[in-house]
Amino acid sequence: MFSFSLQTTKLVLSFWDELIKTDKGLLVKLNAFGTESWDSFWLAVTNQFYWVPLFLLLFVLLIRTFGWKKGLILIVFAALLVTFSDQLVNLIKNSVQRLRPNNDPEINEIIRALKHPRGYSFVSAHSTTSFAVTTFMILLLRYNFRYIKLLLIWPFLFAYSRIYCGVHFPIDIILGMFLGIIIGFVFYRLSLTFFVKRSF
Repeated sequence: MFSFSLQTTKLVLSFWDELIKTDKGLLVKLNAFGTESWDSFWLAVTNQFYWVPLFLLLFVLLIRTFGWKKGLILIVFAALLVTFSDQLVNLIKNSVQRLRPNNDPEINEIIRALKHPRGYSFVSAHSTTSFAVTTFMILLLRYNFRYIKLLLIWPFLFAYSRIYCGVHFPIDIILGMFLGIIIGFVFYRLSLTFFVKRSF
């Protein structure tokens, strides 16, 4: 029994080591596509400030679709979603403590790091929160705006910018994406439950 458990542990650790090795190799390859002529574009994409007009547009769409009362309540739900997502990601990062690519001594000399944050890497807050907000908004507005699914362009660009800038690994982005989708769906269901109970 002990031998089987030890063997299983070795297999899991071996798989994990290989996964991390592959993840780093993929980051190096994807990051290498970067060129100086595109740096300013991706630095703008990765900056939350430049997406403020999109957020304002989404708030307008919520109010236009649901009215002021429901719309403002849904905006509060969106704010709570962002806060929850951010805090959950911080908890995960501080628990896992994976170094960012720009701080990883194995690869930080061979990648193009356009930013140099000090925090941990896993999972990506940009990826998690952007996919959470996008999922929440698409579920709310999908019956009222035919092209609302085009909103998915934002989180994909936003998340990839972190790889381009050399501050996140692909696994950070991918698992952040799935975590964000789950969070967005949960908050969507909570908002439905809230309105049903309050009979708005």
